[in-house]
Amino acid sequence: MTSPELNDQIAQHSQLGTTLVNEVSKVLVGQENMITRLVVGLLTGGHVLLEGVPGLAKTLTVSTLARAIDTGFSRIQFTPDMLPADVIGTEIFNPKEGTYSIKKGPIFSNLILADEINRAPAKVQAALLEAMQERQGTIGTETYKLEEPFLVLATQNPVEQEGTYPLPEAQIDRFMLKVLVDYPSKDDERKILDRMGGNQPIPEIQPVATPQQILDARKVVDQLFVDVKVRDYIVDVVHATRDPKAAGIGDLEGMIEMGASPRASISLMKSAKAFAFLQGRSYATPHDVKSMAPEVLRHRIALTYEAEAEGKTAETIVQRVLDSVLVP
Repeated sequence: MTSPELNDQIAQHSQLGTTLVNEVSKVLVGQENMITRLVVGLLTGGHVLLEGVPGLAKTLTVSTLARAIDTGFSRIQFTPDMLPADVIGTEIFNPKEGTYSIKKGPIFSNLILADEINRAPAKVQAALLEAMQERQGTIGTETYKLEEPFLVLATQNPVEQEGTYPLPEAQIDRFMLKVLVDYPSKDDERKILDRMGGNQPIPEIQPVATPQQILDARKVVDQLFVDVKVRDYIVDVVHATRDPKAAGIGDLEGMIEMGASPRASISLMKSAKAFAFLQGRSYATPHDVKSMAPEVLRHRIALTYEAEAEGKTAETIVQRVLDSVLVP
């Protein structure tokens, strides 16, 4: 695709992201960062994990986004007593005919809200792995493909809360983005109070996008240009999480037990392209990389006991890396 053609495609499709953000914002007050990151997930096919204390509208945001898209939607409320079959489905025996029939679980939809995902035991969390990575589900001996677009949008409470189970590293790495949801500002909270606590009718959300439009937009995002220097910058940032001393960040030596995987590099480039697409550009810049890096990297870095003892967090480590790696 030539540059003029690509610019025309971007002009045509990038409004989709703006329209989705505006539609969701009819109900949500503030939280623009969270909404934008969810749209980035849609445009890249990358799963998104939202973390925050209860009451910050994480579930409302995902369900509102689902209503703004004319597609299938399933909500799975994770609890400690769930079984894998509650997610994937099961075989049901018909004694009259002596046959088995397949009852597909809620994972067989397009947008999946995995609510409070870290309240379920590891066996149930692991049931999502095949669906998230391979875009398929296995029931008995049969494997079924999942329809595109397929996206898991999960919410979790901070792991310090009672009754939560930390997500396995293999699963948390399947999430392209981990978005931290914070408390609203005083002004935004006053708007929330006026909107939700008064007699004002809550606006109706209308479907403003179709699955085909999302798939078409993904093809355009894939075509965006990423300069060699920007690609090198992505690799430098990710490698700095594995070997900070070699990157010239000596104060982080001994602080990182496990750095980000190559999947992080891929996710960082994809999300930077989607972020540029939402700005109406045909190319990704180092600023796009820096904007998306915290969400891509924060859940892929494991800290040492020494780092935790010094009060370091993955957030501060990522920020230190971004401040130190030379920007092209």
